[in-house]
Amino acid sequence: MKILVIVTHPDLNKSVINKRWVAELKKYPEIYTIHDLHKTYPDGNIDVLKEQQLVEQYDKIVFQFPVFWFSCPALLKKWIDEVLIYGWAYGSKSGYKVSGKKVALAMSVGVEEHEYNQGEKYRYTLEELTRPFELSFEYVRADYKPFFAYYGIELNTTDEYIEKSVPLYLEFLNSF
Repeated sequence: MKILVIVTHPDLNKSVINKRWVAELKKYPEIYTIHDLHKTYPDGNIDVLKEQQLVEQYDKIVFQFPVFWFSCPALLKKWIDEVLIYGWAYGSKSGYKVSGKKVALAMSVGVEEHEYNQGEKYRYTLEELTRPFELSFEYVRADYKPFFAYYGIELNTTDEYIEKSVPLYLEFLNSF
């Protein structure tokens, strides 16, 4: 079964690492379906029914995005709010359309991993900061899996550092 990768980056063309990840995934269309939210909805108006129908086709869904202000880009939050609604994703006999689907996050993170710890600059781990995602997906009975994060991209934009992330991301996706 193919993996749906929902990419949310406000300017993917200017991205360093997310653009590289997408380019790599495009080499394997038989394995990955890439759904770029900003490209699909440049005006931010989400076609909820279309998104729900897309999600229903997949058993594995990965949300790929850069960490912005200790969370996700605004369009992904809007997607969650508008797509995972009562009667479809939860709360009725016909709901729970996401139930049992494997769901995970794949994030590019600007700072180094050690900075996301108690006693460090940002005090909280990325696990703690992503708990709202975990709780949301558990609420709709999805099978929330541990995330993938590639840290330090703010200071390490060399081709070598970016290329090092590609096999790690593919390994994560293949084990998913």
